[in-house]
Amino acid sequence: MQYPKIKSASAIDNHTLIVEFDNSETKKYDISPLLNKDMFTPLKNPAFFKAVKVEQGGYAVVWNSEIDISEYELWKHGKAMP
Repeated sequence: MQYPKIKSASAIDNHTLIVEFDNSETKKYDISPLLNKDMFTPLKNPAFFKAVKVEQGGYAVVWNSEIDISEYELWKHGKAMP
């Protein structure tokens, strides 16, 4: 199955992303459960977390070359927004 690509992403607080997809849907994604994994530890820094970018092509949100979250994860586990 094809999942919508990410059009934009922004951090609204220290643990929550608002992600807009190319099918015009927007979802809220809480990264808190990921912070227990070593790979995501740097995201505990609010300034670093807010530096989120959309990977070219819309397949993930990224912070650096080692930290990313896929469009699949954001789409499947994000909460739909009205």
